[in-house]
Amino acid sequence: MNVDLLTDRLRLARAVPSDLDEVFAIQSDPRVWTHYPSLRHTDPAQTVEMMERWGRSWTEAGLGSWVARLRDTGAVVGNGGCTLLGGEVWNIGYRISADHHGRGLATELARAGVARAREIAPERPVIAYLVEHNSASARVAEKLGLELVHRAPDAGNPDPSVIRLVYADRPLTSAQLGAALQ
Repeated sequence: MNVDLLTDRLRLARAVPSDLDEVFAIQSDPRVWTHYPSLRHTDPAQTVEMMERWGRSWTEAGLGSWVARLRDTGAVVGNGGCTLLGGEVWNIGYRISADHHGRGLATELARAGVARAREIAPERPVIAYLVEHNSASARVAEKLGLELVHRAPDAGNPDPSVIRLVYADRPLTSAQLGAALQ
C-alpha cells in the first residue's frame, strides 16, 4: 500500500479506486452529515467525483486529501487533508467515520494536512470553512491555530438560516476569501 504520511495513529495515502467502497460508506453515513445533511452521498458516483477532485488537487498543487487508515488495524476511518481552492488558499477538510468521532483523529489528520501545506506553499493561507452549528469542527480549526475571519449566511445552503464560518491562519485578501467561499 502506498503511504504518503504516517502520524501517531494514522496512515495517510492518496485515494485509489479500490478505496471507493470504504470512502463511500463514510460519505453516505447520515451520522457523519448531521451538520449538513444535503451533502451526504447517496450514490457512489458522488464519491468517485470527490476522489477525482482530490486527484486533481494532487496533480495541480502537490497536495490533496488522503484516505486515513488506522496504523494498527489498517481500517479506513476517514479522509482529509488540504486541497487548493481557486489557486488562492489551502482548505483543510476532513470527514471521520461516526464510529471514530471524539477520539482526536480529525485534529491529527488536519494537523498533518496543514503541516504539509506549509511545506509546499507557505505563502498560501490555510483556511477551514464550516457551518456555525458544527462546534466540533470549529474546535478543530481553533486547535490548528486558525482564527475566525468571516461569518455570514451560507449562500446556496438549502436551509437559509445556516451561517457559514471561515477560519484562517492569517488575514485574507478579498480574492482569498472569495476562493474560500466558492
